[in-house]
Amino acid sequence: MSAECSSGWCGAALARCRCGAYTVFMRMFLVAIVLAVMSAPPSHAQEQERKVPSDSARITIPGCAKDRRFIVGRTPAHETARAVVEPGRRFRLNGKKPLLEEIKMQQAFMIEVTGLVRQADLSGPGGVAVGGVRIGGGPPQAGVASARQNSASMDAVIDVESWRSLGEPCPKM
Repeated sequence: MSAECSSGWCGAALARCRCGAYTVFMRMFLVAIVLAVMSAPPSHAQEQERKVPSDSARITIPGCAKDRRFIVGRTPAHETARAVVEPGRRFRLNGKKPLLEEIKMQQAFMIEVTGLVRQADLSGPGGVAVGGVRIGGGPPQAGVASARQNSASMDAVIDVESWRSLGEPCPKM
C-alpha cells in the first residue's frame, strides 16, 4: 500500500489507487442525491392540503348536494361528527370544476364534504329571530327581494377540497 492510499486521498494517483477513489465517489454521489431530493417539488398530497388562513376554518360536514348547493344533514349513526354545523344549514360549493362535477353526479346520495369556510360565515346571521323577522344590531337592509332570493345570497361559501360518499340515500325534502 502506498503512502497516498494510506491517507485516504489519492490526489493525482487516482487512476492507480483504489482505496480513496471509492469513498470520494460515494460521498459525492450521496451529496448529489441529497441535493436532488431536497430540490424536488412537493408531493401531490402536500399540494392538496392547503394552509388554513387565520380567518377561516377547515370543516368536514355530511349532507346532500344539489347542483352547487350543499344542505347539511344529520351525521349517520355509523359515522362520527367532525364539525358542529346544524342540520339544514346551506352552503354554496366552490372549487375546481372536475371536483364539483363529481359531487354533482352524487346528488341522490349523502356525501361528506371537507373544505375551507370563513369563520364569520360559520357563526350564522346575528341578531334575534322574532317570528319571521331577524332583529340585529346593524344598519337596516332595505329591499323588496323575496325571502328566497335573500336566503340564497346569505348562503356561506365552502371551498371544497375533497369529498367522500356516505352510501346512504338523501332524505326527501
